[in-house]
Amino acid sequence: MTESETGVSGVEIVLDSVTKHYSAQPDPAVDNVSLTIPAGEIVVLVGPSGCGKTTTLRMINRLIEPSSGTITIGGQDALSVNPDRLRRGIGYSIQQGGLFPHLTVAKNVATVPGLMGWDRKRVAERVDEMLDLVGLDPTSFRNRYPRQLSGGQQQRVGVARALAADPPVLLMDEPFGAVDPITRGLLQDELLRLQAELRKTIVFVTHDFNEAVKLGDRIAVLGKGSSILQYDTPAAILADPADDTVAGFVGAGAALKQLTLTRVEDVTLGDCPTVTESDRVGSLRTALAERDQAWGLIVDEQRRPLRWVTLPQLAQATTLREVGTPVGQVISLRSTLQEALEALLAESTANAVVTGRRGAYAGLITIDTLVSHLSQIRTAHSPTGADAHAGDEAAGPA
Repeated sequence: MTESETGVSGVEIVLDSVTKHYSAQPDPAVDNVSLTIPAGEIVVLVGPSGCGKTTTLRMINRLIEPSSGTITIGGQDALSVNPDRLRRGIGYSIQQGGLFPHLTVAKNVATVPGLMGWDRKRVAERVDEMLDLVGLDPTSFRNRYPRQLSGGQQQRVGVARALAADPPVLLMDEPFGAVDPITRGLLQDELLRLQAELRKTIVFVTHDFNEAVKLGDRIAVLGKGSSILQYDTPAAILADPADDTVAGFVGAGAALKQLTLTRVEDVTLGDCPTVTESDRVGSLRTALAERDQAWGLIVDEQRRPLRWVTLPQLAQATTLREVGTPVGQVISLRSTLQEALEALLAESTANAVVTGRRGAYAGLITIDTLVSHLSQIRTAHSPTGADAHAGDEAAGPA
């Protein structure tokens, strides 16, 4: 099938008996690794420091040359391609974005398209497109320097640069490891949103198993020399660790980690009246009255949430441009139920705003909705649940 038919823009990567020896070390850093990474999926390499996961990643784009074995990308032998040309066709994102400090944001994002000989107009359009894609307003950010950005903003620029030439493969080496936990969660959500839209093949390195569970379609748990201890879906690894070492990565509270496997998009969302700042105050009053609801949501022209507004706040208002209370923490459709619960506990309204593509309002999630869904999960897995009764009926009377 073509890309348009499948929606997948990534390509398959196959590592076959890949080994890396360093002359100063008696044991190989990577020892005879074979791994197939499906097209259009996020595969996370997780393991302890020094196990060779970064070395394995860097051999894919030949920043480190393998000592033996083969690596094919989209069916082509990576070792047969000029290294510079190979790297220009593979996105690469590292901690703190790896940005050039002396170049503006725009010039950083334009690096690979420029090397590939794109004309100025095409490059400028692509820079703005990429900044918008990662949630940064081009007008505000294109002429800034990395030192003028927060850690999260730098990381977004790094992802924009990695995607600028539309590569089928994106390699990410602990890209979110240097930011605070809240920003890290937002960046993870942003990556999942981008992946739902772009369907690249992403190889992601982390030492954080929780991050691996949240992001990975598949997880490769690595031991010494990048030996693959288990390679499976997050659900399968949580349910049945292959050995004690993998169980150690899963850690205590495996049942709680199961919450990270269910995403907000998998539950039924609530809704509320929404208006833009240019709408009439009366239109929101009418909508609230019709639905017997005490509050609504003001969004911008791209339907990104701005402010909560209540009936008392509307009573004396003549415009929607200043009225209301700023929306606090939002969650995305790709956020996990665990993250949704954390956001709800921080909200006085017991409602959290959910956003979808490009940060647009997608609905609301409430405590009641979340509790109801979790109750259904518990019932389904209970020994006295429907499955157990079905088993009893199948077995017949004693």
